[in-house]
Amino acid sequence: MAESKRRIPHFSYVEEIDVTELEDLRAQLNQKWGESRGKLTLLPLLARAMVVALRDFPQINARYDDEAGVVTRYGAVHIGIATQSDGGLMVPVMRHAEARDLWSMAAEIARLAQAVRDGSAGRDELSGSTITITSLGPLGGIVTTPVINHPEVGIVGVNRIVERPAIRNGAVVARKLMNLSSSFDHRVVDGMDAARFIQAVRALLEQPAMLFVE
Repeated sequence: MAESKRRIPHFSYVEEIDVTELEDLRAQLNQKWGESRGKLTLLPLLARAMVVALRDFPQINARYDDEAGVVTRYGAVHIGIATQSDGGLMVPVMRHAEARDLWSMAAEIARLAQAVRDGSAGRDELSGSTITITSLGPLGGIVTTPVINHPEVGIVGVNRIVERPAIRNGAVVARKLMNLSSSFDHRVVDGMDAARFIQAVRALLEQPAMLFVE
């Protein structure tokens, strides 16, 4: 982490997401298939949104070799899942997220988290990510400033979901809102592209049917 902060000029961007429809969809999917396929958390849905959005922002699914001055972009999306353990923060990798469905993602995230916590995660499971998700779950706060997992160039942070009043069609209604707090390597990712990427993720999460349109 110290190396990341020393080397990388971080650009942070925070956006509020209305996840009311997304949470309704997640509840419906869990009610119908939770027993047979396993329960879905928010993370696989966010991972799916990132996979879809990254198609238009390949410069964010990348790693930057500081010494050689070389940026390598990846077609495959290998998502690091920042996970807390007794030994500190570790980042196991969900490989080929672009080829997985929601339940495969959920199962792999759970498997990796357990492997980190019981100390069985191998070196190959803890390296090779191309972009990272970090979440503090119910402790997620309102805003965070996540540190990029060097040598990646982007990290997406999940803050907690809160229910607050919002104006919809002139009426005050209760909505479920969540902030995404993300950081990018400003040497590789322009601020405008970072903002557009998060806005693309936001659009997918707020209209979750679009997550499944190829």
